[in-house]
Parts: sequence; structure tokens; C-alpha cells
Amino acid sequence: MFDVIDFLESVGEGAQLRHADTAALAAALSATQIDPELQVAILARDERGLQVLLGRDPFCCLINPAKPDEDQDEEQEECDGSCENGEDKAGDKDKGRDSD
Repeated sequence: MFDVIDFLESVGEGAQLRHADTAALAAALSATQIDPELQVAILARDERGLQVLLGRDPFCCLINPAKPDEDQDEEQEECDGSCENGEDKAGDKDKGRDSD
């Protein structure tokens, strides 16, 4: 099976084989040790038949990140950078405290 995958990978990598006619593809296949049934499916460009012969089902994956809530963005306050200096948003931690 790895010979088939390697062959298909080489077909996909280069425009020469990807867009080749059936005769050129057959010539490239003749140099491989791929089973005749698989060669027929490749030459027929039968994607579903090739998947069946390889025992693979189609696989699809979709990753869609969630959109942030617009309301939540309005409620959040922007950082003014004072937290990096150890200060709170009022600007002075000791404000309102009696000093010793």
C-alpha cells in the first residue's frame, strides 16, 4: 500500500504527472509494483474505487473557532498597564489606608 501512497504523492507534487494524459500515467505506473486493480482505479481517476481498494473511508475535518461575544467585548475594560507595576486601577494601592 505504501507504494500506492508514494506514487499518488509523486503525482500530486508535480504538474507533469498531475495533468498527464492516461498514456503518460500508465507509463509511470508500469515502473511500479502497484497491484493491477489499483492501477486501473488510478488510470480511471476513480477516487471512490481507490478508497475502497485501500480500505479507507473519506475523512473530513473542520475547525471553526468560536466568535467572541460582542456584548462581552463591551463589558471588558482595557488594561492600562498599571497592573505590570503592581498598581491597581485606582493608581495607588495605599489610597485610603492609614500609614504607620
